[in-house]
Amino acid sequence: MTAILRLLAAAAALLAPPVLAADAAARFDAFTSGLQGLDGRFVQRVFDANGQLNEVSSGRVALKAPRQFRWEYERPYPQLIVADGDHVWIFDPDLEQVTVRNQSHEEQGSPLAALIDPGELHRQFDIAEGGEKDGLDWLVLTPKKAEDAQFASARLGFDSDGLKRMSLEDALGQRTEVVFEQWRRNPDFAAGHFRFVPPAGVDVIGEVGEGAQAFPIED
Repeated sequence: MTAILRLLAAAAALLAPPVLAADAAARFDAFTSGLQGLDGRFVQRVFDANGQLNEVSSGRVALKAPRQFRWEYERPYPQLIVADGDHVWIFDPDLEQVTVRNQSHEEQGSPLAALIDPGELHRQFDIAEGGEKDGLDWLVLTPKKAEDAQFASARLGFDSDGLKRMSLEDALGQRTEVVFEQWRRNPDFAAGHFRFVPPAGVDVIGEVGEGAQAFPIED
C-alpha cells in the first residue's frame, strides 16, 4: 500500500511543472507543456535499505488532470488502483477484495494533496536540480513536512522524450524505482477509464462518501 501511495504522490508532479532554470527543468517544462493526460507503461523495482532487489512488477499507468489516475499492475500479480476524482479504489483480484477511500481524506495532509490541486505541489515540496546521471537530467523533490510524507525524497529523470525514470526513497531507506516507456500525450481516453465499479461478489472495505472536497493544506 505504501509503495502505491508514494507512486501516486510523485506522479502528481507530471501535471504541475515547477519553474526552474536548468536542463532538467527545461525538459520538464517541454514534457508538461499543454499536458492534460498521459498513458504509458512502466516497470517498477523495489529495493530494501541494503540495495537488495525485493520485487519487480510491471503494468500500465494513465493520468488525467486534475486528479484522476489509473495504475494497473499486470505482472507478477494483477492489481488495479483507480483515483476517479472523488475516491481511490484498490482492487486485488486474487483476494477478491476492493478497498475504497474518499480521495480528499486519503490525501489531505500528505503529498497526495497534489492530485487534488496541483498547485499544492510547490507548497508541499522543495524542488531542486539533481544534475545529470545515467544519461538523464534529474529533478529532486523533498517534502517540506517530512513527518507527514509518504516518501523522504523523489527523483525524476528526463531524457529528450520526457520523463523516463522515477526514484523514491522512504525514511527507512527502501527505494522504489520506476522506468516509463511508450508515453502517449493527451490521449482520447475511453468513457469510464477512470471510473471503477466493484465486480459482483467481491468484498468491499470502506465506504463511498458524497465526494471529494479539495482544499489547500495549511502551511
